[in-house]
Amino acid sequence: MTAAVPARAPGWIRRNRDLVATPVIVVVGLAGVLVYTATRQLDSVEQRALDPSYLWPRFLEQIWLTVASTVVVIVLALPLGIALSRPAAARIRTGTLAFGGFMQALPAYGVIILLAFLLGFGTTTAIIALVLASFLPVLTNTVVGLLQVDPALIEAARGMGMSARQTLLRVEIPLAVPVMVAGIRVALVLNVGTATLATFIGAGGLGEPISSMLYLGRAQAVLATSAIVAALALIIDWLGGVAERLVGGRIG
Repeated sequence: MTAAVPARAPGWIRRNRDLVATPVIVVVGLAGVLVYTATRQLDSVEQRALDPSYLWPRFLEQIWLTVASTVVVIVLALPLGIALSRPAAARIRTGTLAFGGFMQALPAYGVIILLAFLLGFGTTTAIIALVLASFLPVLTNTVVGLLQVDPALIEAARGMGMSARQTLLRVEIPLAVPVMVAGIRVALVLNVGTATLATFIGAGGLGEPISSMLYLGRAQAVLATSAIVAALALIIDWLGGVAERLVGGRIG
């Protein structure tokens, strides 16, 4: 009687094939668009709009708007979400989240323009608008992540002599981190797309070549620049997915 051969464990790539596929698709897709655009006959206006010396500063502006606004969201939304998850805040929790949902539903373009007239044009106003646009996912996921922690674990921690603060820091937050990271991931992707609207209030970004080429009817340049924004959003979403997987201990 022959011994049964143990099943071979799937390799790292098979276990994390979704993490491998996304960057490959992004690189191939973006390269395809850029190669297609390079084979077209571009006029001088399109050539200037797609010149790397012009696009690179716009790209960095897009990154800055996205990162700065997301950092502000994290600094504000995480503590507020923790506070709302406490039993003492149960009465105001639903109303606060509902108000956040109302703010999220407002058209991003209208919010950016309105804030520009109230606060002035420029990067600071754009960051504030992006914070309003992406605040709710981080806030909601923080509250949900903390509320879904098993009460038995909390009671066990308190039974071991931990204070409420120690239980929060050592038990509740570590267990809620994967859900909280998912909210930050959503906020990042939202900010990448919404940051293209910052150009209308003088904050730069990749929205600048997109809007100008749309106005001038240069479809090839619009396609190429939009592909860069889409690729940036997908890569940031992929990085967020990697972070979420690492936090959850599912990469190995």
